[in-house]
Amino acid sequence: MRTLAFQMPDRGGGPTGPRMRVGRPSRRARTLLMTLGVLAVLGMAFTMFAGFWTDWLWYRSVNYSSVFTTTLWTKIGLFFVFGLLMALAVGFNIWLAHRLRPPLSAMSMEQQNLDRYRMGIAPYKKWLLLGIVSLVGLIAGASASSQWRTWLMWVNGVSFGEKDPQFHLDISFYTFDLPWYRFLLGFGFAAAILSVIAAALTHYLYGGLRITSPGARATAAATGHLSVLLGVFVALKAVAYWLDRYGLAVKSSDFKATDSWTGLRYVDANAYLPAKTILFCIAVICALLFFATLWRRTWQLPVIGFGLMVLSAILIGGLYPAIVQKFQVQPNEQAKEAPYVEKNLKATREAYGIDDASVTEYDGKSTTTDKTKLRDDVDATASIRVVDPNVVSPTFQQLQQMRNYYAFPTNLDVDRYSKDGKNAGDQDTVIGLRELNLAGIPKNNWINDHFRYTHGYGVVAAKGTEADDEGRPVFTESNLPSQGDLGTYQQRVYYGEKTTTYSIVGGPQKEIDYSDDSGEKTYSYKAKSGVNLSSPVNRAAYAVAFSEPQILYSGAIGEGSRILYNRTPKQRVEAVAPWLTIDGDAYPAVVGGKIQWIVDAYTTTNGYPYSSRTTLGDTTADSLTATNNQRAVVAQQNQVNYIRNSVKATVDAYTGEVKLYQWDTKDPVLKTWMKAFPGTVEPKKEISTDLMAHLRYPQDLFKVQRELLARYHVEDADTFLSGSEVWQVPDDPTNKSGDAVPPYYLSMKMPDQKAQAFSLTTTFTPNGRDNLSAFMSVDAEAGTSDYGKIRILKLPTNTTVNGPKQVQSQFNSEQDIAETISLLNRGDSNVEYGNLLTVPLDGGLLYVEPVYVRGGGLKYPLLRKVLVTYGGNTAFEDTLDEALNKVFGASGSTTEPPDDDGGTTTKPPPASSDPTVQQALDDAQKAFEAGQEALKKGDWEAYGRAQADLEAALKRAEDAQAAADKSGSSAKPSSSPKPSGSPSPSSSPGG
Repeated sequence: MRTLAFQMPDRGGGPTGPRMRVGRPSRRARTLLMTLGVLAVLGMAFTMFAGFWTDWLWYRSVNYSSVFTTTLWTKIGLFFVFGLLMALAVGFNIWLAHRLRPPLSAMSMEQQNLDRYRMGIAPYKKWLLLGIVSLVGLIAGASASSQWRTWLMWVNGVSFGEKDPQFHLDISFYTFDLPWYRFLLGFGFAAAILSVIAAALTHYLYGGLRITSPGARATAAATGHLSVLLGVFVALKAVAYWLDRYGLAVKSSDFKATDSWTGLRYVDANAYLPAKTILFCIAVICALLFFATLWRRTWQLPVIGFGLMVLSAILIGGLYPAIVQKFQVQPNEQAKEAPYVEKNLKATREAYGIDDASVTEYDGKSTTTDKTKLRDDVDATASIRVVDPNVVSPTFQQLQQMRNYYAFPTNLDVDRYSKDGKNAGDQDTVIGLRELNLAGIPKNNWINDHFRYTHGYGVVAAKGTEADDEGRPVFTESNLPSQGDLGTYQQRVYYGEKTTTYSIVGGPQKEIDYSDDSGEKTYSYKAKSGVNLSSPVNRAAYAVAFSEPQILYSGAIGEGSRILYNRTPKQRVEAVAPWLTIDGDAYPAVVGGKIQWIVDAYTTTNGYPYSSRTTLGDTTADSLTATNNQRAVVAQQNQVNYIRNSVKATVDAYTGEVKLYQWDTKDPVLKTWMKAFPGTVEPKKEISTDLMAHLRYPQDLFKVQRELLARYHVEDADTFLSGSEVWQVPDDPTNKSGDAVPPYYLSMKMPDQKAQAFSLTTTFTPNGRDNLSAFMSVDAEAGTSDYGKIRILKLPTNTTVNGPKQVQSQFNSEQDIAETISLLNRGDSNVEYGNLLTVPLDGGLLYVEPVYVRGGGLKYPLLRKVLVTYGGNTAFEDTLDEALNKVFGASGSTTEPPDDDGGTTTKPPPASSDPTVQQALDDAQKAFEAGQEALKKGDWEAYGRAQADLEAALKRAEDAQAAADKSGSSAKPSSSPKPSGSPSPSSSPGG
């Protein structure tokens, strides 16, 4: 009846009607699901293809396709080789364990209970095996492909020509070989562990291993198989012990007076090193005991050997070094550690390029009594920069932005140009590019953001050493299009620090070029930069890569359209040279009729024996990077103990062309990478004279070196160990960030130099104190014999010379200065302090700090005062010359002498033969003096009236002079009449 019921299902209806069929979906549904599945797979495949294809197109467009192919084939090779090795190792051991399974008749009750699992996987065991080995192979291959740098450095490594002091091996062994050997060792451990686990599970599933059954826990075959695998693991441990011996030379540890210590110490050389050798021998013996089970078929000796190895690791590798440290080192630590400290000092100084730093004793107090000579020496010693590039960006923005869709970087740059501006020379210049600012375009949409507004326009530059009467920069290149001293050059900026989105140019859609009084000018990109979008495949790939389907079908894209992306200088250099570490501050220069971004790049390693490590992200951080992360290697949190500025790179602001130039011709790390990527780095001789004149010493390298020199300026081991000479980089006193003071570019002359040189400078204070301990500068002028020479002026420890924080406090505590600052800070006005510059001068130290005021209806800072201190004398005047004259009590060759009160004499207005003009000038002088008196009293109402009277008087003088000139009744003055020292009529004390 049961059979009959099964064969004759109910076809009729019941109370619920016909029975519904539940089971397999209809053919239409299956077809739809299969179609969706195929489309999903194709979509995923095309997405992967789009990423690969767009990368290839981009590298080909910048002529660095060899970087892409070398990197790609290296990754593919490592992926398949090590993925295959791992898959074979695990797969072979699973197959072997299955092959060595005992016969079913010999299975225990425990194993018979596992029969249903064996039966369940029996039909799929080949697929299961394939799946397991594929999974482990994919994971291992992916892990190995990430080691492409390690492989390329190992296979292309060149000799350093120097040997470490302990093992007398070339340093290249530690930087290029040891990392690869450690990777191979780690891969071997992973393969051995996975093989042991896979083999043990297979043996257990098929009866080779037993857990609860009585009798032998393992068959002879399983015992031999697993013993060999464990023997391989222990043998690898022996290799690890041997490599650990060399690893001691690059091992980091905490140590007394230093933040970190790299290299062998006494306990390492006399305890850990012999311990590692003994453990190596024990591990080799233990591995042989495991291999011997193939004949002895017993676990007894291997287990004893393994236990001995573990016990030895605890006693010899842990307890014994602790005893040596406690009873031999600590009672006489300085004498024991001194030889190893000397090795660390030497290696660290060499690895960071600070071994040639010149340390000179410096009094810090002037002995010259001739005030006139001191005053004249200031101009000869330094071109003091009162225009702070880190403050005046809003001023550039307000005065030279021209259109809302242009913007300047938060921090401008300092370069050198000659007085005519055409070539590099002796004029420190603050420079910035008018870059594209999409946030300021009239209406944001896809066409405007990516087709019409595509580039910035022009260079804006100003003298670094002076401001005009109103406190504004004195521009040497300005307006739109830019005009001035820089001559003719390609002004369009398609690649810049603020250009972070893609643009599509050169097609049917015209671009906004710039605007003038006659309206907007249009332009179509002429260079061959970017990737051509004429191919439908390319358009589809970029539509997927940028998640923008309009790229595929938009009519704005046509013949000649090219897509520009990866447009910041740092992005482009990082992409074409992924083996370099990039400086945080790219800077522009006009070179050969083009705007070139200059980018400093470093070769690094963390495998230099005995050299102490530092973390780039922490070391290069200062008060500027706290507010502008693009200026530092903040993302580079990797530790290094060797660094060289081996490459100077340029990025054309119009074409995006990237060029890499070999700078350090002796660096073995760079030579290694040049072997790995031949043809990518041009020789140093290819650097043009014009470009050479704009190269400079990089800030991030300088910050790393000053951080190391705070401890490693000493060469004596005993002094280093005592910690008495440890310095620190002071906090920036001009703000409350609590971050380190940034280094400053300045043309200046150190005591042993005959002429000024473009330099990068910083100060040091003793650890935990605020007085000055040293001043450091490096010759930053490329192409000169002294380029890169570090000079340190070390102040006596038995005297107190004010450091930056104390100087700032002294400024703020002077009653007259404090009152003026308080007046300038009133209302909606805010005082902003510029860079506190330090200049060694005739045995003493001159401090100069510009003071800016923002407010009073203005949104940008203007230079209002200059603070100067020298030898205990302080001045707070309207101009640098006035402040210097007051401090030294003598005038310079271009300034008026001080009056009896120590201030500057107010010059009378220029005389005029026209009585109407003269009367207006007299009224202007009276109004100016009334305004100054009101300013001192803080009477803002009276000050406002005086400013209105001043403006009216000057206007009368100008009109009267114009009428006189027209009638020929008087001679034309050489400049607009204005009382000496008077501010702009439209300006207020608040800015």
